[in-house]
Formats: sequence, C-alpha cells, structure tokens
Amino acid sequence: MIYDLQKASMWKRISAFLFDAIILGIVAVLCAWLLSVVTGFDGHYATLEESYARYEAEYGVKFDLTMAEYESLDEAGLARLDEAYQALSEDQTAVRSYNMVTQLTLLITTIGIFMGFLLMEFAVPLLFKNGQTLGKKIFGLGVMRTEGIKINGVCLFIRSVLGKYTVETMVPVLLLIMIFSGTIGIVGPLVIGLILLLNLILMIATRTNSPIHDLLANTVTVDLASQMIFDTKEDLIAYKEKAHLEKVKNTVY
Repeated sequence: MIYDLQKASMWKRISAFLFDAIILGIVAVLCAWLLSVVTGFDGHYATLEESYARYEAEYGVKFDLTMAEYESLDEAGLARLDEAYQALSEDQTAVRSYNMVTQLTLLITTIGIFMGFLLMEFAVPLLFKNGQTLGKKIFGLGVMRTEGIKINGVCLFIRSVLGKYTVETMVPVLLLIMIFSGTIGIVGPLVIGLILLLNLILMIATRTNSPIHDLLANTVTVDLASQMIFDTKEDLIAYKEKAHLEKVKNTVY
C-alpha cells in the first residue's frame, strides 16, 4: 500500500461509470414505475388521450402535428384546429388531466432519479465502505478525501446527491424537459453543453482528475489495491510523523 495519491486509471473509471449508469438507470425506472402506479399516472394519461382523440374526431383535425404538416394546412384547416384547441381548453376534465400529467411527469422523473441515486450512489457506498459503488467494487476503485482520509457520510452525500444528482444530472434533465416542451430556447442546450464541457475540462486539468461532484465534496477516485487510506486525520498525522522519524533515523550524515 502506498501513501502517495494513486489515482484510478481513466479506463477503469469509465468502465465503472458505464456499469453504474446502467444499474442506476434500471433502479430509477423501477422507482418511477412504482410512483406512477401509486399516483395513478396512467389513468390521467388515458383520460387525456381520450380527450385528444374525441376532439380530433369531432373536428377532423390532428393535434400532434409536425411543423411541415402545420404549415401545409389551408385556412379552413387552421380554423378547425383553432376551434378544436378552444373546445379542448374549455373541457375541464381534459385540462385537469393535462395538468396532472404534466405535474406528475416532472414529479415522477425527479423522485425516480433521486431514489436511484440515493440507493446506488449513497446507500450502496455506505454499505461497501470507501465510497464504492457496484461498478467501483467490480473494478477495484474507491473514493477518499483528497488528503488521504476515509470518506464519511457527509462527504458522500455532498458527492452523490448535491454533485451527481442535483448539478450533473437533474439540471440537464429538467432543461431537456423544458426544451422538449418548448418552454426554453437556446439557453437550455447552452447550459447543458457548458456543464458537460466544464466536467471534461476539470477531468483533464485538475491534478486529481476530479469532475464537479468530486470538487464539491473534496474527494478523489483512487485505486484501492495500491492506495493507503486513513480512518482519521489523527491517523494520517501519526503516520507522517512515524515516516519522518524513520527517514531521519536512516539518514546517513
């Protein structure tokens, strides 16, 4: 075991990341599905689809239009489409279903992903110790504080929930939802691109190859097979003092 920083190889980190991303995705989808069952999402969605189908048939229009299809409509077609939208907006059942679907989609997505991170990126590393996720366990990697001390629950929470979940995942996910719903313009893709670019720059430029979540938690990913990790700061100081005394003792004057 070596005291000096033994950074994990980039290939191992990428492999562990991909493995963890797949498992986390599966867990998040399962959590989201359970939430959709509990909240009755499918019922609200079915009601909304029935409303769309009814007004489409009544007015002879199609709500789900591409830009090309919309631009190809004549005046009569545009008038029928406006009338259909007006009737739909006055249908309280359809409006309520639309609001519920929109709100539940955001809620289920947010909580589903959060539960995935809480289980796979916080609870599992607490169980395995040394910040190991399933992927890190398989590839022999671990996480410690940059000074060489074992990661604690607070650091792990900051790393996994504040850094990985909030900044690196949910900000891009919420922006993507806003992009697809048409509520945000060019700002959305720019912010997502900046987050990805910043992480790439940090991985390359920092001494510890640390992305945003590691910088926030003051942690680093290491090779557990060769890295010496101390339980406390006092243990680290005691080791340094012992190493210094041995060095002085073995020095020939």
